[in-house]
Amino acid sequence: MSAKKSTGLDLILPTSTKIRLAIIWLVVGVFYAFGDSFFGENMSGTAAVVIFITLLATIITASFGVVKEADELAHKLGEPYGTLILTLSIVSIEVILIAAVMLGPGEFPTIGKDSIFSVMMIIMNLVVGLCVLFGSLKHGEQEYNAQGTLTYISMIVLLGGMSLMLPNVIVGMGNGAFTTMQAIVISTLIVILYGFFLLLQMKGYRHLYIQPQKGAMEILFARRNQSDVTTTEHSKAETPGSKNEILIRSLVLIAMILPIVLLSHNMAVVVDYGIKAADLPPILGGVLIAIIVFTPESITAIKAALNNETQRAINLCHGAFVSTVGLTVPAVLIIGLVTGKTVLFGISSTETILFLITVCLSFLTFFGKRTTPISGIMHLVLFAVFIMLIFTP
Repeated sequence: MSAKKSTGLDLILPTSTKIRLAIIWLVVGVFYAFGDSFFGENMSGTAAVVIFITLLATIITASFGVVKEADELAHKLGEPYGTLILTLSIVSIEVILIAAVMLGPGEFPTIGKDSIFSVMMIIMNLVVGLCVLFGSLKHGEQEYNAQGTLTYISMIVLLGGMSLMLPNVIVGMGNGAFTTMQAIVISTLIVILYGFFLLLQMKGYRHLYIQPQKGAMEILFARRNQSDVTTTEHSKAETPGSKNEILIRSLVLIAMILPIVLLSHNMAVVVDYGIKAADLPPILGGVLIAIIVFTPESITAIKAALNNETQRAINLCHGAFVSTVGLTVPAVLIIGLVTGKTVLFGISSTETILFLITVCLSFLTFFGKRTTPISGIMHLVLFAVFIMLIFTP
């Protein structure tokens, strides 16, 4: 008997992806059908643990599915488009989880700030540290595009300073809160700045976010032929087969994100229950969201560093935090204004010191043109200090 030929759809969507989608949506169906009975007032600690593990496994499975499809689109569309798709997909999940916590029962005025600051510490110290350390140990001094990387850091300084540090010193609502007018203006300015950054990154200054070529002549040649490369990539993407694959993968990407949206409220309820029951620091809610959301992207960044794709690792890490602030701050402020809930963005004096050290260390790490292992170790030490201060403030 002759073997059955694989269809184009089978090649694009392997059996593992179909099984992943089926399991994820089965869990969604179960929680929507029987969710009310799961989250009653008499929910026990054991039930909460089982529900949490189930939701965590499902959301992480869906997140890895998002990363996989976004990564495939990245290879089809080229840089920096692919990385942007991956980063925006992941950050949108974070915004959804934060919004679910804010719109759920109880008051969580610092959830936005806690999540953003946790993302900064995890991405810019833990993940960047691992990327720099492992990549340098494997390949020696790794090259990257310094000008584009420093642009990321400049965006981090401005966006992070406006949203996390400014509320503590301006005459606002007090305790790190913006007034209504300040919230509207800050949100608008952040959206405009982030929009211009994305536009320039994708258009005229795309070459600043691409792995540098070996040798000045090759760099010059690459820049002169940038339009040709872009045209070639678009022509590849516009072939019928490629168009179909991009469309299918985009739909699968949405099908992986939607379950996270639908399950996010349930996760928020369980996390709130666990933090209160165990009397844990409130910031752990933000840390948990950051870990859940950015674990798949972090693994992708570390793999890129090990493959000597340093610029892609930098795009993923720094781009993740820029996108986090660019999308999360306006979303949280708008939700606060619409619902009337209190939103506090000002960070503590301890967090301010960690913020400043992280920015300075990042600048010094990427001020040159090559990475070294000691820089990675310093970032990891700073992350260890952050974890210590969560439990011993």
